[in-house]
Amino acid sequence: MTLRTDPVTLQIIANHCRAAAEGMAYTLYRTAHSTFVKETEDFTIQILDRDGKTCATPMDLGATWYPGLDYGEAMAMVEGVRPGDVCACSDPYAGYLATHAPDLHVWRPVFHDGEIVAYASGHIHNTDVGGAVPASLSRTLTDVQQEGIRLPPLRLVKEGSIDPELLRVLLTNVRVPEQNLGDLKAILGATATGERRIRGMIERFGRQGFIDGLADLQDYAEAQARAVLASIPDGDYDFVDYCDEDLPGGEPVRLALRLSISGDSAVLDFTGTDPQVAASLNVPTGGRPRHSLVLVGVYYVLFTLHRGITLNYGLTRPFTCIMPEGSVVNPLPPAAVGMRSLTCARLRSLVFGAFCRAAPERMPAAPAGSSSIVNVMTSDDRTGRRLIAAINPIVGGAGGMPHRDGTDGSGADAAYLKNTPVEITETEVPVRILRYGLAPDTGGAGATRGGLATELMFTVANPGSMVTARNRDRCRFRPWGLLGGGPGMPSTFTLNPGTNHARELGNIDTVKLNPGDVLRIVSPGGGGRGDPFTRDPDAVLLDVQRGFLSAEAARRDYGVVIVEGELDAAATAALRTARRPPHPLFAFGPERTAHEAVWTPEAYAAMGQAMAAIPLHWRAFLKKELFQAIGTTPVPDPVMRVATALADLAARHKPLRPTVSQYSVFGYTRRRASSSP
Repeated sequence: MTLRTDPVTLQIIANHCRAAAEGMAYTLYRTAHSTFVKETEDFTIQILDRDGKTCATPMDLGATWYPGLDYGEAMAMVEGVRPGDVCACSDPYAGYLATHAPDLHVWRPVFHDGEIVAYASGHIHNTDVGGAVPASLSRTLTDVQQEGIRLPPLRLVKEGSIDPELLRVLLTNVRVPEQNLGDLKAILGATATGERRIRGMIERFGRQGFIDGLADLQDYAEAQARAVLASIPDGDYDFVDYCDEDLPGGEPVRLALRLSISGDSAVLDFTGTDPQVAASLNVPTGGRPRHSLVLVGVYYVLFTLHRGITLNYGLTRPFTCIMPEGSVVNPLPPAAVGMRSLTCARLRSLVFGAFCRAAPERMPAAPAGSSSIVNVMTSDDRTGRRLIAAINPIVGGAGGMPHRDGTDGSGADAAYLKNTPVEITETEVPVRILRYGLAPDTGGAGATRGGLATELMFTVANPGSMVTARNRDRCRFRPWGLLGGGPGMPSTFTLNPGTNHARELGNIDTVKLNPGDVLRIVSPGGGGRGDPFTRDPDAVLLDVQRGFLSAEAARRDYGVVIVEGELDAAATAALRTARRPPHPLFAFGPERTAHEAVWTPEAYAAMGQAMAAIPLHWRAFLKKELFQAIGTTPVPDPVMRVATALADLAARHKPLRPTVSQYSVFGYTRRRASSSP
């Protein structure tokens, strides 16, 4: 690698860029209006090069999803940009920049001698942008038009002034316009801060020195990423993970990955992933081979294996993604995409799992992989006005690590979502928090324990209060354990717990509450890592003393006997000698084991071949029909059962008949349903 900038100067430029990004982030953080931005910190900030590729991000503020983001395609859709302009986009299908409608991306060009040399950019997650439900997002929505107002790439600010007509349209279509306007002004202020910082760097390093420095930073990050890949054995590493269901009560959504590492490059092939669903779990990537949404897990792995790695677009260059068109990871419009963050959480676990196959000794177990973002829409008794506010993200624990236990409560891949203090929530919204803390016995057992789940329980003051808890998942398929560690506990969502009319809500994400109703959410726990019978008994005793673990779980899962708060060393030694649990690479839990006894890889492959032969709009229907026809009981030949079910379906539905003519690819020669009347 040949750099245009000497190493010392390059490090200085890197420090200046990071400081500029963090200055932008603080401006946004300190001036935003909505709880979701000013407390939860669901925003990003980037310094972009003149081609729109990310060169620097903050390390301590905001979301950590986007160090590899490329604005170039969306930028190209806006013509005639002039000094003083700021462009914006919130349409997930326009340039594949925004990832769902609430994400408003803005970019401010920085001109020098009449030419653009860089951009100050970022995004905010608006709590509400209109649409079918409060907070705009629900897995039950079926097309992108239901998910709120969208802005295609356009000039929001023209030569220093916000377009008043565009602003009026935007604010007319949201539920709490003053909140959206406050956050919009905050992100515009942040990019103005970024412009000043960029001009300062140009003054210090010169125009060409600054441009070369940004290019060299990306080359340097690429070289670091390639060095990490080169340290991992070459090979093909397959992994599968699942979202619980497409719709509440529906079918699992399968995500499949083959990670192929060759030297210092890698291919991520998502062939075998389910077709796009008639729910909002689809991930809008446009099939771009380095789209940030499918590479977020890669960023985490790279940083795990190299803590000094430089975070920018260069990290993406050694990777090529293959995402079949019309699949969950490459949907076609107008597929709904609002809950893409739920699927992205599972994509991160999917990537982690593939790298665990490649280098299990260096990787942690699965994190909780679910972040229920709780919002409430209610009324303010003092003013009579409607309120929409975020209460808290309920994230869950990290997976057990090679060197220590998983972080409790808010760990690993979603730890950037900060909690809101109870006092602020109760001041701004008429709710009362009854419990907010860690849930015992929820982390997966292991030599290093999985992080504990988070528990939130609250009640509302006003009738007709609407609560949305988006990204509900992991109620069924647990975060997996690694190298003999156990899986984390699944999530629960309960209305009026402990009463005669308690109701388990599962993955329902919209609930109406009245005064006296209580809602309880418990996130998943992180997976455990390593044989739990090798964990230091004193560490198990300390977990019991802290209330993290019950004495019963200590005995059952760790072989540690605690009597009246004291460790019984002799009984522990005897129990651990008599019982040695098996040491599988992964522990998925009984729910996934039961599912895969019916839906084997071969059965999924048979269904996938059938999907490929029919129009896209039939695929979700076919999957649902097949799942209903096949049921949940294992049989000796699951592929034959799929073929038989396909024949029956094809006999009833003419467009499905071509699929059955391909039975020979399944290894069967049954009579083709196309011969049926």
